[in-house]
Amino acid sequence: MIFGDDRTELRRLFAEAWRRRVERLPVEPLHDQIAAVVALHPEYQAVVADPEALERDWTPLEGETNPFLHMGMHLALREQCSTDRPAGIRSAMQRLTERLGDDHAAEHAAFECLGRALWEAQRAGRPPDEQAYLECIRQRAGGG
Repeated sequence: MIFGDDRTELRRLFAEAWRRRVERLPVEPLHDQIAAVVALHPEYQAVVADPEALERDWTPLEGETNPFLHMGMHLALREQCSTDRPAGIRSAMQRLTERLGDDHAAEHAAFECLGRALWEAQRAGRPPDEQAYLECIRQRAGGG
């Protein structure tokens, strides 16, 4: 796992990665991956640079997406594809990208599948159902 359980530390990692990108400072590979995702989201760049955002809660009741969760899902999908874990996700995401014509759009399309898999696993107190997760992405790609 590339991230720990400490929400504030994780958010600091995002802030540091983005600061280094903006200031054109040397970065570690993980910082580079994070900054690349932040760069894709201009709507979140000010939040990442805001020290007060490190402690903020975003709830569905507020009608706002948690920017750190959103960008973390991008990173999770990218990590899954780089390791092909669960087995088959790399090819499923490649097909989804081909169908949509854009990596970023494909990742967004896969978010519902990832979110559902994690929610169902948490609710049932078990690991995520990798096959159901993959099947969801494959369906979004236009086939099984």
